[in-house]
Amino acid sequence: MRSSNRALIPALAALIGMVNGGASNAQPLKRSDMPAATMVADAPVMLGPSYAVDGVTYTPADPVSYDEVGYASVAEEGSNGAATANGESFVASAITAAHKSLPLPSYVEVTALDSGRTILVRVNDRGPMRNDRIIALSPGAAAQLGMSAQSAPVRVRRVNPPDQDQVALRRHGRAAERLESPDALLKVLGERLGKHGTSAPPSSQTAPVKPSRTAKPGATFDPPTLAKPAASASGPASAATGRYIVQVGAFSSRERAETLAKRIDAHVTSGGGLWRVRFGPYPSQQAAQAGIRAAAAKGFPNARIMANDGQ
Repeated sequence: MRSSNRALIPALAALIGMVNGGASNAQPLKRSDMPAATMVADAPVMLGPSYAVDGVTYTPADPVSYDEVGYASVAEEGSNGAATANGESFVASAITAAHKSLPLPSYVEVTALDSGRTILVRVNDRGPMRNDRIIALSPGAAAQLGMSAQSAPVRVRRVNPPDQDQVALRRHGRAAERLESPDALLKVLGERLGKHGTSAPPSSQTAPVKPSRTAKPGATFDPPTLAKPAASASGPASAATGRYIVQVGAFSSRERAETLAKRIDAHVTSGGGLWRVRFGPYPSQQAAQAGIRAAAAKGFPNARIMANDGQ
């Protein structure tokens, strides 16, 4: 009996060693080994039939371009309570929104007209069912935009963002930061809001005062200067040099100017401590209209034809 026990001792020792060795070599799960975060799908895209609320009929549509100004509100829940109109769970912290007619889902850039801050939002619900509101933001989206009241003047523009930004929103995260809109563009958008006859909703009377934007680098615009035909004995300038340019904006920050130029396929020139984002040059004012159209298509309808000062 003793001899058999002695024979078991080496085997037990080996087994204990294996257990201890396995424990000592155990490693925590790497981030890449962990289950992926829940991600909602962008398909199928839903439009749905026309519907009526309080006697008003709304017809979903799929416009190639959508660019409107109006007021945003905050949605505390989905149109179906805990669910949205396209069947997803309503997640308050996600960067989502409700819209009366855009496809579900779709993506829009929402710009706060009182600050210029712009965020990317995923539309996955129907609403808000009030004629004085054009979009309802989730609490997460409202916080990212900086809303401190229940309504705020905004611009809503449909976009087709990069895949990585779509994935971020589908994972209930945030997309990459957008450029703040320059003051000159906000002025134009504010005028559009006024021309539409859209008055501020009663609940927005306590909306925050527009914060000062002079304390940090931002966009400024040179006074628009339409070039006068120059009398020159050498004849008209060639198309390569060009007399005219289309200026989108002038920045005190080189980084911001280059970021914008890359985004809209323009170029940057510098001079006088400013970095200017421009299209061109063009040989004539008529040719420069191409730059005006290009700027407007990128969301800058206030671009101006100017003399090519070589800067």
